[in-house]
Amino acid sequence: MKNKNQNTDAGLRVERTAEQTGLVFFPAFDWAISPTHPEREERLLYTRDQLFEEGIMDLPQIRQYQPRLAEFKDIARVHFCVPDIETQATEAHRVAAGGALVIADALMNDEIRNGFALVRPPGHHAKRVAHGNRGFCNINNEPVMVEYLRQKYGLRRIAIVDTDVHHGDGTQDIYWHDPDVLFISFHQDGRTLYPGSGFTDEIGGPLAQGTTLNVPLPPGTTDEGILFVLDNLVLPVLEEFQPELIVNSAGQDNHYSDPLANMSFSARGYALLNEKLAPDIAVLEGGYSIETALPYVNMGIIMAMAGIDYSNLYEPDNKEGLIKEERGRLEKLGEIVRELSGTFRQRKDLIATVRRQKAGSMIQRQRQIYYDTDQIRETQLETLKVCDRCPGYLLIGSDASGSRGRFRIYCISIPIQCCPRCQREARDYYTDIRQQTSEPLNYLYLQDRPADLYRQYDYQTKKEKIIE
Repeated sequence: MKNKNQNTDAGLRVERTAEQTGLVFFPAFDWAISPTHPEREERLLYTRDQLFEEGIMDLPQIRQYQPRLAEFKDIARVHFCVPDIETQATEAHRVAAGGALVIADALMNDEIRNGFALVRPPGHHAKRVAHGNRGFCNINNEPVMVEYLRQKYGLRRIAIVDTDVHHGDGTQDIYWHDPDVLFISFHQDGRTLYPGSGFTDEIGGPLAQGTTLNVPLPPGTTDEGILFVLDNLVLPVLEEFQPELIVNSAGQDNHYSDPLANMSFSARGYALLNEKLAPDIAVLEGGYSIETALPYVNMGIIMAMAGIDYSNLYEPDNKEGLIKEERGRLEKLGEIVRELSGTFRQRKDLIATVRRQKAGSMIQRQRQIYYDTDQIRETQLETLKVCDRCPGYLLIGSDASGSRGRFRIYCISIPIQCCPRCQREARDYYTDIRQQTSEPLNYLYLQDRPADLYRQYDYQTKKEKIIE
């Protein structure tokens, strides 16, 4: 198998000889937003009971693993946690992320053909800067796993397909400027559902245009509509992008019985989606129909990944055959597929134009971010260095206020593909800002992925911490 010291041809998926599907369960008994909140431990307990009752766990195609704690360094590769990782990542968060890392190791060591991390808390709304919980998420499990795979095994080109009913805005934010991570999210139209984003014009940062693709699905979209998007957009784009690894950010709240959304997907639809997508790793995200959907959807995904016949899989209140796709929705989806297919085909030209016109300059965008769970309001100013050799580096100024007070921070992120010139420049920024800041900051962060080194400077104590 490949490791970080071996050269790999980007775009070639790893050939595996293993036959089994790996599973990790972590219900997080000691973590909940509130005792009656939809995101609670029962989301996985009913699934576990169903799988044992049906005998799935006794089949030779299945291999179960125990989760482990993700290290603070694993989280620092992805997030700037305020005031620190210990505050944002409880032990439950670290075990959920660590469960994904266990599956990643098993896959790369050729112990399994593919794997599913059934873990909570979920993570896909957690952005690069993490001041608190938003959309039930503090730490983003899939990017933690992706950056771990890049550092340990030398993978570079990865695709994340987010099937949660809510737009994966946190994962999008983390990979907005990364041309080597293809992020595809299909979700209920953001005009009708949290977080109110994920539209077709959100295509990635200036040097990564076309590697973020968002499919806003009309409310009520059925198996037919979602599988139409898969067949006509997602699979052709993956075939052209040629990732080394495909990750399914496996939200299950597109189900027709989910209480937090308005879609019409079935358990068998989810199984067929995963059979066609053939992800190397799936990581559980949302899904809040705890008794009538999640046990059946999870079982369908596991059966599809393990090559087990799922033709007799039905929910207790099965509506398959009763839910028909409307012609108008299919026409709308056809328009979206054509638009995004064109965007993806033009991505290299779009990026080349930016480099030709703006190489050496700094491009800024300002954003307002609201943490709905913790009621924190954040203003962010993001600055990208446009380089003619690499994806550039990122500077982020963040000012957030909430119940814990006000935190003003500055972050420097150096991507793993960063050229030597940009690496030196970004590291010099860290040194200069630490010594010469003219504004009162609480913390300064350096996320140096090429060196796999992560620093946090506290202006009050005048101490620097290296995150290990």
